[in-house]
Amino acid sequence: MKPTVEISEAIERELLSWPDVTVGQHRFGGREFRIGKREIGHLHGSSVADLPFPRAMRDELVSSGKVSPHHDRPDSGWVSFYLHGEEDVPFALALFRRNYERIHAVVHRPRAATSLSLKEPQRPSQTEYENKH
Repeated sequence: MKPTVEISEAIERELLSWPDVTVGQHRFGGREFRIGKREIGHLHGSSVADLPFPRAMRDELVSSGKVSPHHDRPDSGWVSFYLHGEEDVPFALALFRRNYERIHAVVHRPRAATSLSLKEPQRPSQTEYENKH
């Protein structure tokens, strides 16, 4: 097995190749990956990946047996995936990709037209019209 530092580096390198992903220090230690202000997940070294999902997705993932409820907040939408070796990297990346696509779609969703843009353009007053012609 390769040194564990290479596992987290491989995951980080891949995540940073995705558009709009940034990395920083997580407030409880480790490396945190974001799209804008939204976290897609974080790594605690090369031993665990923690990712936030909507509760229904979290329940589906936990039911699969491949992830566990979050190690510190088991009743939340968060999951923990324990990395035992480099053979776990593809599944960790698949979890990050699932969250990335979900969050990226929300962050880059076209905004609805505002009420201002729906108003008809104002017509010039009679005086403005006469002054131009």
